[in-house]
Amino acid sequence: MTKTPIPTDRKPRPRQAVIWEYTRSILLGVVLALLIRTFIVQAYEIPSGSMEDTLAINDHILVNKFIYGTKIPFTDLRILEWREPARGDVVVFEYPLDPSKDYIKRIIGLPGDRIRIADRQVYINGQLYENPHAIHKGREIVPKLASPRDNTDPIVVPPNSYFVLGDNRDNSYDSRFWGFVRKDRIKGLAFIKYWAWDSERHSVRWRSIGDVID
Repeated sequence: MTKTPIPTDRKPRPRQAVIWEYTRSILLGVVLALLIRTFIVQAYEIPSGSMEDTLAINDHILVNKFIYGTKIPFTDLRILEWREPARGDVVVFEYPLDPSKDYIKRIIGLPGDRIRIADRQVYINGQLYENPHAIHKGREIVPKLASPRDNTDPIVVPPNSYFVLGDNRDNSYDSRFWGFVRKDRIKGLAFIKYWAWDSERHSVRWRSIGDVID
């Protein structure tokens, strides 16, 4: 017994219409992804150990790009600013000596602060600044004449600028060596780890996934 096909008035769509529908969906997805990446959140991978033990090599993080104001592409203008960068924030920014590179460090000095480092200790406006995330892996303190790593002259942070340090103080290339970060070069606030890979053990660091960055 053969089945009689059910009649339908629906006509096959032209091939061009099908292609256009798929193309439009793909383009819409690309545009939405670009908008999210530009204005809302962006993913980054940590390439070095300068922020250990807060961030390890091969950690994958998300960065909030609107908290300090959304930067309009190809301009220095920002809109919808929620708050100013604060001391202790872990931020991604354009490396001042090469804006094509992104760095990640912790904000230590705010505009107008007087910063001095003496025997590895950070002083802000004459007061010792305790950072529970900072670590020192080097055994010896480096003299000021040899390197600004452990000792610096007093410096004042300029307006609209910030003094940043890596948490791994003995293995970080930061404001001690190249100066300040302008506010308009800050891309956003690092806030969570969404993936963590241990390249030495070739395994996922499951306990780190979902950690809030503070």
